[in-house]
Amino acid sequence: MSNVKKRIRKSDAASASQDAQPVEFRSREERLAAGKLLREKVPRSSHAGWTPSASRRDPIDVLEESNKEQDRLPELVPIRYGRMLRSPFTFLRGSAGLMAYDLATTPNTGIQVQACGDCHLLNFGLFATPERNLVFDINDFDETLPAPWEWDIKRLAASFAVAARDMRFNDEEAQAAAVGCAQAYREHLRDYSKMNPMEVWYDRLDAETLIAMAPDEKIRKTRQRLADKAHERIVDHLFPKIAAPVGGRHRLIDQPPILFHMPGKEYEERMHDGLNAYRQTISDERRVLFDRYRLEDYAMKVVGIGSVGTRCMVALFFSAENHPLLLQIKEACPSVLEPYAGKSRYDNHAQRVVMGQRLMQASSDIFLGWSRSNVGRDFFVRQLRDMKMSAPIGEGFTNQQLNLYAELCGWTLARAHARSGDAATISGYLGKTDNFDLAIGEFALAYADQTERDHAALVEAVNSGRVKALIEEEE
Repeated sequence: MSNVKKRIRKSDAASASQDAQPVEFRSREERLAAGKLLREKVPRSSHAGWTPSASRRDPIDVLEESNKEQDRLPELVPIRYGRMLRSPFTFLRGSAGLMAYDLATTPNTGIQVQACGDCHLLNFGLFATPERNLVFDINDFDETLPAPWEWDIKRLAASFAVAARDMRFNDEEAQAAAVGCAQAYREHLRDYSKMNPMEVWYDRLDAETLIAMAPDEKIRKTRQRLADKAHERIVDHLFPKIAAPVGGRHRLIDQPPILFHMPGKEYEERMHDGLNAYRQTISDERRVLFDRYRLEDYAMKVVGIGSVGTRCMVALFFSAENHPLLLQIKEACPSVLEPYAGKSRYDNHAQRVVMGQRLMQASSDIFLGWSRSNVGRDFFVRQLRDMKMSAPIGEGFTNQQLNLYAELCGWTLARAHARSGDAATISGYLGKTDNFDLAIGEFALAYADQTERDHAALVEAVNSGRVKALIEEEE
């Protein structure tokens, strides 16, 4: 047995810069104490506030550089900027790389977890498990990478402060949401530190539990409506809206510049080669299921804000009896965390995304897999909109709803981090008081100010002609 442990630890040490740090074989009490000692090196109060350094780079330069580094399609970049222009909150959503640059300058304890990397409040939501249950979890992992746990909670808390201001809540209310998010993270992480690894791994927050937890009848009904609506967001309801019969076949309907076909036979060859490579990354039994469908059509589809300009496609399949299947094929670029947290252990960035998702999520899509095109681009594959539903943040969202949602997101992030990291050591550092929570509340509000300044810089860059933006009509 001792030789086995030695081999395990040697392997862990060799990949320490690539993987979330392994939990050491010490008692929970010892790890709690070790975390508590970290406060001497990194006081919890040191996480409060945000002051950019005098050498902070111009935010527009950082955004422009990301367009080049990720080889975004230049004709789609104006759509990215147009979506970021709408508000400071949409700017925050589209600028994960800029915030990663800032977070790398903030204090951290040196404890790594599998980080989401783009942990904002709209990257959480409802979706279907393979058993067709509806769960609430993180749902975007394009930037996932082993990194300091603090980076995720700081970005998440800041997103609540920025969104609260967007919804015309005052700064006291905005800060309270950020504090509540951090408090839920701290308290639930301590709970997870008391569980055995299997209990943590199997834990999940399903829609039925969310509805039952509602503090009053009005919120219970709201959550029930969201769950009912999520159950309707399936391929059978979606594909008739984006496809139509043409010449005896179903074809995706062009809606340029948001949905469009790529001309040229080389794209068809790349698609078939890529799907064959993807097929090898899913398990044997799911390969049998995938083989029951044939590719009918595919097209480029612009999605999100931060992903605009990267290559993302939707592929329409049918079974022999014409049952539809929609898959999203999304390009994976290097994580925005890489310059600060180190390169991924995976050569294929789509594999990085898939493995990070499987590690952080309680349950993942059965068709989740990856591929590499014959021109060297990495893509991951998943079902498109399989009961996926985000919180209806915006007009009509009450302060109570915002606070409850902040707590749910903090709780969910704690579980995701507990799956890959040392919950006891982090919990020992965080403690039982609200010192860390209050510090994160201060940081969130200060970074909301920074986001507003950066958003204003983008507005100025567009007005001056430095960058181009395409403003789409609001639906």
